[in-house]
Amino acid sequence: MRTIQRIASKTAILLMLVLSIALPAYALDLETARSSGLAGEVDNGLLAVPPGASADAQELITTINNSRRAEYAKVAAQNNLSLDVVGAMMYQKIYSRLPAGTWIQVQGNWVKK
Repeated sequence: MRTIQRIASKTAILLMLVLSIALPAYALDLETARSSGLAGEVDNGLLAVPPGASADAQELITTINNSRRAEYAKVAAQNNLSLDVVGAMMYQKIYSRLPAGTWIQVQGNWVKK
């Protein structure tokens, strides 16, 4: 009986270890979110959920937007620019690298590049 309990215990620990290693591999990244239509670029340099998409990428979008805002604030302060100007400039840079079919929002309207 104790042998079965030890085997079951070791199996459970091994399963948890395997899952903790494997799950991050399935974590949503920005490129996947964009290509899946779960995230789109906005002309202010931030991300948003495109029309008809689920909110599955909302946590990722929020995290990336917070990082972008912090970086835009640094650039704005260093160059005596507004956040809006820096965001618009970064959007132009981001846009040039986006593949066709990516959702973008320009002046409030969503379209695919």
